[in-house]
Amino acid sequence: MFLPQFLRDMRSQKMRTFLTIFGIIWGTISVVLLLGFGVGLEQRLYKNMHGLGEGIIILWPGRTSMAYEGLGKGRPLRFLEEDAFLLEREILQIKYSCPEYSKWDVKLKYKKNTYSSLVRGIYPFYSDMRNVIPERNGRFINRIDIEQKRRVIFIGFSIKEELFKDEPAVGKYISVNSVPFQVVGVLIEKTQNSTYGNRDEFTTFISATTFSSLFGYKYINNMVIQAHDPFQNEFIQERILQVLGKKYRFSPKDTEALLVWDTMENEKTTKAIMIGFNTFMGIVGAFTLIVGGIGVSNIMNAVVEERTKEIGLKMALGAKKRFVLGQFLFETLLITLVGGAIGLAFSYGIISAFPTTSIEEYIGKPTLSFGVGLVTVALLGLIGFISGLGPARRAANLHPVDALRQ
Repeated sequence: MFLPQFLRDMRSQKMRTFLTIFGIIWGTISVVLLLGFGVGLEQRLYKNMHGLGEGIIILWPGRTSMAYEGLGKGRPLRFLEEDAFLLEREILQIKYSCPEYSKWDVKLKYKKNTYSSLVRGIYPFYSDMRNVIPERNGRFINRIDIEQKRRVIFIGFSIKEELFKDEPAVGKYISVNSVPFQVVGVLIEKTQNSTYGNRDEFTTFISATTFSSLFGYKYINNMVIQAHDPFQNEFIQERILQVLGKKYRFSPKDTEALLVWDTMENEKTTKAIMIGFNTFMGIVGAFTLIVGGIGVSNIMNAVVEERTKEIGLKMALGAKKRFVLGQFLFETLLITLVGGAIGLAFSYGIISAFPTTSIEEYIGKPTLSFGVGLVTVALLGLIGFISGLGPARRAANLHPVDALRQ
């Protein structure tokens, strides 16, 4: 019933209708692209952070800062492999606790190619904790490597390129400080924006037992800990102080005795920042859409002026106020939704055509997610309703006699 009238108005006022719809299109594109870029950036930040691992705690020995049980402050602490497994037994909230050895400037050699690398000595479950995932044709360090102290090595993808160039690496032998090791796996390419020593792409990994026997290390450099629930990390840190404090005789309140990096804190901070950033981007886009809505409202007021006699005639013939109100609300919402649909289509095309370049590693790729689409549709509906309500009420409240005199 309302649609034929709307189509007649569009044909009679083509330029006005086009400009009105264009305002909505532009506002919709602004909302979708700003929110899309915000979502893409957020996803990229999380992906980069999780290159280090998801919700892990890295723990280093520190130096006591408090006197305790007759022992003075300033005592340096050293960790053994068994300490990591002690924490896993004593603290039920811990899923994995991996001791980790590290040695810098280890000389790797394959044929005439050499590379100076950081070598880490670890256990098999380290792969899951730190997202150190092998390429399809290789593997990570396994339980048998640990038990038999095998001389096998897992290498970062950048090291593979330096040593092997275009040759396959898995199965080949390289020398590690002149000791032959077989390459059993190569790290898949991944992004990683944080580290504690060196990015995994420039690092090599061997079994902890092989490391300690090869380099003669008694003490580990640090531990990597992962909880069943990362939101329990704060509680786990308190329990770590208690467990290790009891063994090494330092106060469980001495926070300087252990150096702790809880990556969940970084994630919480990033999440709070991105909520604020996306909210700001959404508000900026919404204001652009509101400007388009104001244009729609002005146009509908002009339509009411032009059709005053028509409205009076309809009401004189028995049309109810709700009929007139519904007609103008319908037209306003239709203009808004048509413009919004075209704007969404354009936005999808822009996002799909967004070039994949090296900058994507830092800012991500804009994403038209379900959430972005839902927010945009909700804004369109709200702005369309508010824009049309004033003119529609004005039309519905006209007196038939006064309207016919216009």
